[in-house]
Amino acid sequence: MDRYDAIVVGLGAMGSAAAAHLARRGTRVLGIEQFALGHARGSSHGRSRMIRMCYYEHPDYVPLLRRAYELWRETEHAADRPLLHITGGIYIGPPDSEALSGASRAAAQHRLDHELLDRAALAARFSQFCVPDDHAALFEPLAGYLVPEDVIAAHVSLARAAGASLHDNERVVSYRADGPRVRVSTTRAEYEAERIIFACGAWATRLVRDLGIEVRATRQVLGWVTPRTHALFAQGTCPVWAIDCPRGDAAIGLRAGLYYGFPTDAGAATDGRSDGRGFKIARHAIGPATNPDTNDFTPRHEDEADFRPALRAFIPAADGPLSQMRICMYENSPDGHFIIDRHPKMPNVLVACGFSGHGFKFMPVIGEVLADLANDGATRHPVGFLGLSRFSRKP
Repeated sequence: MDRYDAIVVGLGAMGSAAAAHLARRGTRVLGIEQFALGHARGSSHGRSRMIRMCYYEHPDYVPLLRRAYELWRETEHAADRPLLHITGGIYIGPPDSEALSGASRAAAQHRLDHELLDRAALAARFSQFCVPDDHAALFEPLAGYLVPEDVIAAHVSLARAAGASLHDNERVVSYRADGPRVRVSTTRAEYEAERIIFACGAWATRLVRDLGIEVRATRQVLGWVTPRTHALFAQGTCPVWAIDCPRGDAAIGLRAGLYYGFPTDAGAATDGRSDGRGFKIARHAIGPATNPDTNDFTPRHEDEADFRPALRAFIPAADGPLSQMRICMYENSPDGHFIIDRHPKMPNVLVACGFSGHGFKFMPVIGEVLADLANDGATRHPVGFLGLSRFSRKP
């Protein structure tokens, strides 16, 4: 039986980062992925993920984001390739909307570089967006995007270069952690380690359900269109963007949610494939519940209704022919915040899940946190607000 210091289950965003951080510290680490490395059956694909500092979800994420930005640049240097693409970001909505008020609160609390724009200033500067007169905007110069396929490949390469053993197409069948070591059985073999990290995305639902916490997997739609006016949406002209639509409009089929997207061809494949070609748009909202083992990753004709009305209402110059659609999954925690903690009954088991559709940008700092917790038992990073104990507090 092969023995390791640590085993990481799941080698998507968080798992590959944890494996890289552990291996680069000299830890004997085994990473296990049930699919091929870089697969498109979870939450870590789709050619572009937004990164932003003015974090509307909660100001407590900002210190983690500061470190994430530092680590993205360090990872670029180590991997010798560009990974973090800065475009600026514009966030639009009613002044009291969650996205706009939350981003403003985070910017003020942490003294982040930003500009507030009224409707007239928004129209003059970013004429791509046609929004109601009562809307305003916040522009953040540090926002941009990451290409998930590229950054996962970079972390996998760094982990292997540092000595990590990474196994793909191997599924964990069971594990036991009732002693000083963890024993893991897979479809291929059995392994032992001093500690184990579960970073398996939507598949972590079963692990935390045993603790009385429901992390729900949902099916999410990503769309790409060919803009009517290409120049308005080209990189260098169009920033990453988000439009908060808290109420929707049933008369035009507009669903409530946060619509977001990227400049044309952001993260597009460079090997001749069509992946990522076009102007990307998606709706950040909890989609239909799904089973990660049986989720339908085939786009349906009706999936286009998830984003097409928003193009017509807010970005008519981009309302061109459909280029492609992709399906991914969210793993939604009960409160929309991440879950990063030690299992309360098994101290050598760590869990990282519930990233709720907004975790990817944190990938390197989450990897660092998990390596800290696995090797040192604690971390200097302020992640207490993401712990399991918050679900057991009485109101």
